[in-house]
Amino acid sequence: MIVAKRKPFNEIKESVSGASRILILGCGTCVAVCLAGGEKEVAILASQLRMAFQLEDQNVQIDELTIERQCDREFIEQIGTKVNVDDYDLILSTACAAGVQLLSDVFDHKVVVPGLNTTFIGVAEGPGVWTERCRACSDCVLADTGGICPVTICAKELLNGPCGGARNGKCEVDPEKDCAWVLIYNRLEKLGRLDRMKQIHAPKRHSVQEHPATIVHEAYRQRYTV
Repeated sequence: MIVAKRKPFNEIKESVSGASRILILGCGTCVAVCLAGGEKEVAILASQLRMAFQLEDQNVQIDELTIERQCDREFIEQIGTKVNVDDYDLILSTACAAGVQLLSDVFDHKVVVPGLNTTFIGVAEGPGVWTERCRACSDCVLADTGGICPVTICAKELLNGPCGGARNGKCEVDPEKDCAWVLIYNRLEKLGRLDRMKQIHAPKRHSVQEHPATIVHEAYRQRYTV
């Protein structure tokens, strides 16, 4: 999942400054799970902004709406059945940066500003805790590393074993963290696949990382090439 966290309130307030009609648009998927941009978080942010503007004697209309996903045009198109976007001066999005950008494309005649900072692709470790697990490098080596990503977990992104600075199974860069390659070794040993440690990985193929990248499923390829 994409993990994000809310921007500082003063930064958000500054980004909506000058607007008299604001729509705060939440996203009900990833950022809702990480308690950053779902319906409840939208309600809290709306209340904070209303109080802040009232204290400054500013008459600002703030409405709230949350859709299932802001990274999918199908769901963005449903906004028009619930509110009239043209009634607002500005849309404050609490989606990830991908959602903010797609929203800006669809409503390119409206100012769209982010309420969150997108941080990483990660997993939920427990209540209120998320950790980064993937850099989306487009060249996955997890088959050889026991399902542990050295690009993400290793502070130096080493592809072929630990550096010389690891001590007692801990990372040289951050002694509080386990060395990624010790974790990989232990996992491969547990799986009976230590022979995978002999696999030499070539440097990352940065050529496979297109920016911005586009993937078209084979079933839809003809539609996009005709």
